[in-house]
Amino acid sequence: MGLCLFPGDGDLTSPDVSWSYSGFKAFRQRLAQSEGFALPDMWGFGGDRQWSEITSTLEPLLDHPDDAGDLSAADCARVLPRLAEIIRKWETEEGDPTLLRHIEDARQLVIVLKFCVDSNVELLFG
Repeated sequence: MGLCLFPGDGDLTSPDVSWSYSGFKAFRQRLAQSEGFALPDMWGFGGDRQWSEITSTLEPLLDHPDDAGDLSAADCARVLPRLAEIIRKWETEEGDPTLLRHIEDARQLVIVLKFCVDSNVELLFG
């Protein structure tokens, strides 16, 4: 069982990105770490820190249920530049296999997000 993020265009040939639930959790935890906070400390992830206490353009992606809902095309556009910056940073770090997997996942997510922005469709979580 896993999770897939895909454009809400109804076209099964559109790009998508998939994770196991534990893989998506680890990916988002690494993204949060790159933003300077620990995801498990946040409200909704076991902690009591409020999202209003942090500033991150990745918030729409990070503060989101794993397998339901969507991100608007505008939210996708907001997330894209910062995600690209993080990928470039990760590429300069010593690569353990998990980091290399996160880089590949992030690159695929960028493709899907760009598709959503260019097509003006939401990103669906399913």
